Amino acid sequence: MRPVAAIKRWSQQHARAAISSLGRLRLKPAGSLMTGAAIGIALALPAAFLVAMDNLESVMEGWGGSPRASIFLDAPTDAQQQTETAEQIHQLEGIASVRLITPEEALAEYRDSSGLSDALTLLEDNPLPAVVVAELEAGGRRADIDQLVRQIRDIASVDTLRLDREWLQRLSAIIELGNRTTALVALLLGLTVVLVLFNTIRLDIENNRREIEITKLIGGTDGFIRRPFLYTGLWYGLAGGLMASLILAGVVMFLASPVDRLATLYGSGFRPTGAGLTGTLTLISGGGLLGLTGAWLAVGRHLTAIEPP
Repeated sequence: MRPVAAIKRWSQQHARAAISSLGRLRLKPAGSLMTGAAIGIALALPAAFLVAMDNLESVMEGWGGSPRASIFLDAPTDAQQQTETAEQIHQLEGIASVRLITPEEALAEYRDSSGLSDALTLLEDNPLPAVVVAELEAGGRRADIDQLVRQIRDIASVDTLRLDREWLQRLSAIIELGNRTTALVALLLGLTVVLVLFNTIRLDIENNRREIEITKLIGGTDGFIRRPFLYTGLWYGLAGGLMASLILAGVVMFLASPVDRLATLYGSGFRPTGAGLTGTLTLISGGGLLGLTGAWLAVGRHLTAIEPP
C-alpha cells in the first residue's frame, strides 16, 4: 500500500500545482494571452517553412521521376528523316520511349490552343519544326543523363534540345536550401521561445518572492515550490503551440485558393496540405517542451537564490 499511497500523493501534488498555475494565469489574462501569442508566432514561422517544403517535395514526387527531353529537329526535314531520327534516338541506351510530333501536328495543336486559327491560315509555310519527345529512364544518374544529352545533340538532324528536368533539379536544390534554412530558423526561434519563457518565469518568481520565502521558512521544499512555475511554463508553451497551429491552418486556408488556380493553369492535380494531425500534435507538444525547458532553467537559476530572512 505504501507505494500506491506515495504515487497517489505525488499525483495529487502535481494536480494541485497544475491547477494553481492555471489560476495564476487567469489572474492576468491580457499578459498571459500576449505571451502565448508571442510564442505562437515564433513557433508558426518555422512550421510554415516546413509545411512549404513538404508541399514542394509533393510537387517533385508528382513529377513522376522520369526526365523528359524535347528534341527540336532541323527544318526542313522530310517525314522519312524525322521518323529515322526518332528511331535513332529511341535506340540510345537510357531512352524509355519517344513520340514524334510532326510540324503539321505541332501547328494543329498550336492552332487549337492559341485561338489564332484565322491568322495562321495566312502563313505560306509552316514555321514549326518537328519535335521528338523522349522519355528518359527513371533513376538515371546525372552523369549518365549528361552523356545521353551529348549523344542526342551529336545527331546530325538535331537542332536544339531542352531537358525538362533542369527545373526539377533547380527545385531540388531550392528545397535542400529551404530545409536547411528551416532548421536554422527553427533553432533560433526555439531558443527565442526558451528565453521568453525564462524571462517570464523569472519575473513571476520575483513577483512571488515573499510567498516563496514564507514557504521555505515553514519547511516547503524546493520541489514543492518549483512545480507551479514549471507548470506555468508548460501551459505557456502548450498555448503557444496551439496558437501556432491555428495560425498555420489559417495561412494554408488563405493560400489554398490561389495555389489551386495556379496548379490548374499548369495542368496539375496538386493541392496544398497543412501540418496534419501528426504535425499539429508535434507542434503543440514541442511548444510545451520548450516552455517547460525555459521554466526549468529560470527556476533552477533564481529559486535557489531566494532564502527566508
